[in-house]
Amino acid sequence: MLEKELVALIAGGETTTLQLKENVTNAVSVAQEIVAFANSWGGKLVIGVNDKTGQITGLSFDDLRRIQNLLCNAANDRVKSPIIIETEVLTIEDKKLIVAHVPEGMDKPHTNKDGLIFVKNGADKRKVTSREELARLLQHSGNLYAEEMPVRGADLRKSLDKDRFEEFFQKRYKITPDWENLPQILENLRLAKDGILNTAGVLLFGLNVRTLLPNFYVSAVWYRGNELSGSEYRRSDNIFGTLASQYDRSFEFIYSKLDKPQNGQNFNSVGEPEIPHVVISELLVNALVHRDYFIKDSIKLLVFDNRIEIRSPGKLPNGQTIANIRSGVSRRRNELLSSFSLDVLPYRALGSGIVRALNAYPNIDFVNDTEKEEFAAIIWR
Repeated sequence: MLEKELVALIAGGETTTLQLKENVTNAVSVAQEIVAFANSWGGKLVIGVNDKTGQITGLSFDDLRRIQNLLCNAANDRVKSPIIIETEVLTIEDKKLIVAHVPEGMDKPHTNKDGLIFVKNGADKRKVTSREELARLLQHSGNLYAEEMPVRGADLRKSLDKDRFEEFFQKRYKITPDWENLPQILENLRLAKDGILNTAGVLLFGLNVRTLLPNFYVSAVWYRGNELSGSEYRRSDNIFGTLASQYDRSFEFIYSKLDKPQNGQNFNSVGEPEIPHVVISELLVNALVHRDYFIKDSIKLLVFDNRIEIRSPGKLPNGQTIANIRSGVSRRRNELLSSFSLDVLPYRALGSGIVRALNAYPNIDFVNDTEKEEFAAIIWR
């Protein structure tokens, strides 16, 4: 790391990925900092700087040796699963500093020696106590998937839409399903276990989806004006059902609100929508397929006079950034839903949906709100 780069970071103060310490003597607290970084996005622990003033105080030769041993011991012995950190010594203003680079963990959730889980919360850290947040950390490590969680009351004999499932099965496999072996077929497809449909099974082929998964729906509102805080709206609707049903009704909700100017065509022609069909389609599919199903909340579909917002529960997964998705880089959160959606939604599963939307209509902004755990696509009209 360059000295100039470190000086600029220190000048900006502590952040989610930068922690400043004047000195460290306690391996327990150091391990907590490493755990918090590893369970979040990784970061740098800079030692030899006053965290209140940003003044570079430096470290003695004895401090350098002692602290490097303490850091390595904390990462190896007091973090489970252990984290491999990289340390370096830099000289700024003739003073020695230690920079410990902590990577984002690959086996989340990491814990300290006492089994406690910490994550970054702005410049600070906090203890994880909710089952929902723990589940999301497990999902990140590949140890747990929201889409494969069994749904209480979803007995496949009463909860499976056999007509919908048969239509899918014939389309994909060119044969009619063997109804006598239906439980085994669904288990092989990872849609059920022990006769109970999981979240993906209900969302794709379920009956009574509203009853079984009451939190997974689309909340659609058509506002007057451009303010979210406005007290008046033209229309609102809560859209429940399978993914295909939610897509169809959500698309119609947006499409029916769009202006469709003639653009020079004759009087009897059908006008062209102000926002191309492909833009609405791709962004809706993206929200439905890639939202975080550990977060028990609805997708927000908000139509204003000057914009349309599609807000999905969950920040971008697996280190994704807005720059990545604009370039077509794909890291799917819900592998199972993605694979089945090829047959039930206008979905291609290549990471190219947002690129197609931008090519057709560049006036789109994206917001990845890591604090609110929400991803938003904003289409300017």
